[in-house]
Amino acid sequence: MTKNLAAIAKQQKIKYFLISFVDLFGVLRSKLVPARAIGSMQKDGAGFAGFAAWLDMSPADGDMFAVPDPDSLIQLPWKKEVGWLAGDLYLDGKAIEASPRVALKAQIAKAAKKGYHMKTGVECEYFLTNENGTKIADKRDTQSKPCYDQSALMRRYDIITEICDSMIELGWGPYQNDHEDANGQFEMNWDYDDCLKTADHHVFFKYMTKQIAENHGLRATFMPKPFSDLTGNGCHAHVSVWDKAGKKNLFHNAADEMGLSKLAYHFLGGIMHNVEQLTSIFNPTVNSYKRINAPRTLSGATWSPNSVSYGGNNRTHMIRIPDAGRFEMRLMDGAANPYLMQAGILAAGLDGVANKRDPGKRLDINMYTDGHTIKGLKKLPLNLLDAIRLTQNGKALKEQLGAPLIDAYCKLKMNEWDDFTKSISQWERDHTLDC
Repeated sequence: MTKNLAAIAKQQKIKYFLISFVDLFGVLRSKLVPARAIGSMQKDGAGFAGFAAWLDMSPADGDMFAVPDPDSLIQLPWKKEVGWLAGDLYLDGKAIEASPRVALKAQIAKAAKKGYHMKTGVECEYFLTNENGTKIADKRDTQSKPCYDQSALMRRYDIITEICDSMIELGWGPYQNDHEDANGQFEMNWDYDDCLKTADHHVFFKYMTKQIAENHGLRATFMPKPFSDLTGNGCHAHVSVWDKAGKKNLFHNAADEMGLSKLAYHFLGGIMHNVEQLTSIFNPTVNSYKRINAPRTLSGATWSPNSVSYGGNNRTHMIRIPDAGRFEMRLMDGAANPYLMQAGILAAGLDGVANKRDPGKRLDINMYTDGHTIKGLKKLPLNLLDAIRLTQNGKALKEQLGAPLIDAYCKLKMNEWDDFTKSISQWERDHTLDC
């Protein structure tokens, strides 16, 4: 039975609703709707001009409508009179195929027809900086290996605990918070769940973290590489596939050396086979390629891959298998669109299952020191332009996710690349002004 948002508003004293959607560039867009109007909005959706967001539309297109999903409702912990809702986009009564949440739901429906239910968890890294983002907020956070530094963590106790308390209140099941590998960098972990719910929570987590940091006079950034000498912001995804009821982990096989089933290996094979096509989605900005193709940082390691490989409990690989019945994808960064990221994982995995793709043998080596010794190892693209071209030309991904989504995404990303090439950097001035 569908939840009645008007009734919930009265019960929970919600005065306003944020009806939101995420565009192709991962920007969170919303309208603020008074509770008196939520009944009609639940039925018909909130109207938006698609051209005004990063969607492949023109000013001549009619209104699109974000129809809120009542199951996604989150009351803002710091402003309980406001409820946030994730919306699905519609135009002329039809779901917009080239929109992120709709695309993820389409992949979930495909998986369900085969009896599969993907569950995921994400590890969202972020920096706390000054208000303009030019320096980390904590001047005393200067260790060359600051990971897990208790003092630096506790100096940000008020912000970290406010975010964590909010997640506890929302029922997400947070279980640890830590200072990460870069100065000024933090990570918070919560329980894995259905991939759509994980994506919704990922969207809200980024918004919540930025807002709470702002309330404390600071800035939170998920930018992949905000500081050249420090480790970048990753967004690792832990993946498993369950039966349709979500009760049995179909990736688990106790008899296998790594604890993985044939289904898991085929799914993994799909990721390995298609990951080059997915890189522009997992690493969607110009800045992303300064993280995955970075020189060694102050801490001694980048903690990000540049080659297509997998191993056991080994963090130097693009994919690691930390436990039986799941694997961790370490390629994604903080700029990844939460919905497209999950849709891309599922699309590649389903392709692997359908075609029984073999991931090959795992590599039990340190990729940072010995990766160059492996012949024929596929490399990840070096820049956004190469990544976009691989996405545009990838047949399997286009078949799984649909040409409308891929074509729209690549078109807008190519426009972004063209815009970047028109800019003149300080590096160019420093090195070529007197050439």
